[in-house]
Amino acid sequence: MENISIVPFEECTGCNACLQICSKHCIQHERKAGFWYPKVNEDVCIGCGKCMKVCPVIKPLPQRVPLECFAGYNKNEDTRLKSSSGGVFMVLAEYVLNHDGIVFGAVFDESWNVKHVYSMTAEGVRPMLGSKYLQSDTINTFIQCKSFLKSNKLVLYSGTPCQIEGLHKFLGKNYDNLLTMDFICHGVPSPGIWQQYLKETFGYDAAVKAADGKNTVLNSSLNTTSPIGDIRFRDKTDGWEKFRFVVSKESAFKADKNSVLLSDTYSNNPYMRGFLNDLYLRESCYHCPARCFSSQSDITIGDFWGVHKLNMDDMNDQKGLSVITLNSEKGKGVFNKVIQNFVLRELTLGQVVESNSNLVHIAKKDIEKVEKFNENVKTMTLIDAIDKTLHVSLTKRIILKIKYKLGFVNE
Repeated sequence: MENISIVPFEECTGCNACLQICSKHCIQHERKAGFWYPKVNEDVCIGCGKCMKVCPVIKPLPQRVPLECFAGYNKNEDTRLKSSSGGVFMVLAEYVLNHDGIVFGAVFDESWNVKHVYSMTAEGVRPMLGSKYLQSDTINTFIQCKSFLKSNKLVLYSGTPCQIEGLHKFLGKNYDNLLTMDFICHGVPSPGIWQQYLKETFGYDAAVKAADGKNTVLNSSLNTTSPIGDIRFRDKTDGWEKFRFVVSKESAFKADKNSVLLSDTYSNNPYMRGFLNDLYLRESCYHCPARCFSSQSDITIGDFWGVHKLNMDDMNDQKGLSVITLNSEKGKGVFNKVIQNFVLRELTLGQVVESNSNLVHIAKKDIEKVEKFNENVKTMTLIDAIDKTLHVSLTKRIILKIKYKLGFVNE
């Protein structure tokens, strides 16, 4: 009997479309390497094939070219500062909410994992702002989305490209009242690794050690469960390009400098270093089926990292700058209705790709480095495993610097 179990472990994106389409509920979550994967109860499966029809891996959707591209940012400075880049998502979300609609996005749960939820209010949407560098669980939100669409509600669903592709395949048809938004994705790191990092860093033993750290503020209220009130992967205290990883005892809307538990530059934080060096990405991210706009999203957003290279520094005030691609007539139509809320400059697709190559290029797996990390983490703490894996000897650094100057490698 054929079902989703035919999809190789290393190709599954974890979008959960198969789990949500199964009327017999014979597909459940199974953890491997800290990620969720579908596990089929063969005794219950009736072989209907629905799970295979919605899988973006078995039959990926076609690649596309966007209709228009922009660099831009939200004119509302407060919203922009609370966002990872230019604050584009909130403008579209507010448009949908103002039309009595529903917004789906990713938020932290009570254990500081990430899950998808929906909201009908701006207050409920605010926790969806900001990057969250681990894979979100879509749970049953595809089912909820379909229900709202059938009741003629306007819906905005945001997520990774593979999640948006999974949603479109799950729905099986186009809905005029659905607006989908994805973002330029580097790849999703392991929720299991994330939980290990939190345990080591903010568990009881870690809390005692951290009291000596210069970037740490701890007091008697810190407990052995969770002292955390807010996590910001992209805090802009030092500017958009020099973002910090910040953990505090209060939410971003209440926090002050005295509530900060941890504040690292992204290049100094162990978890972020491991993520940006692709040590614990989901295996499917190394051959992603949703690149080149094949997710069928209406709008794609991301950071405009090419602002200096493309001589557009006049747009960069270090408060956040986005790349925006309008991928469908629907996306273009809705965007034009809120265009007055943005400062924009038109880009070519070539400029967009030059400023953020993750749009079309897949993360390259350094097999030796990943295997080294997997071995290290078995016998040492996560932080030590990351440091040891990424350590570069002085000799090797000199050789790499020479090669770079000679043009043999990219910096």
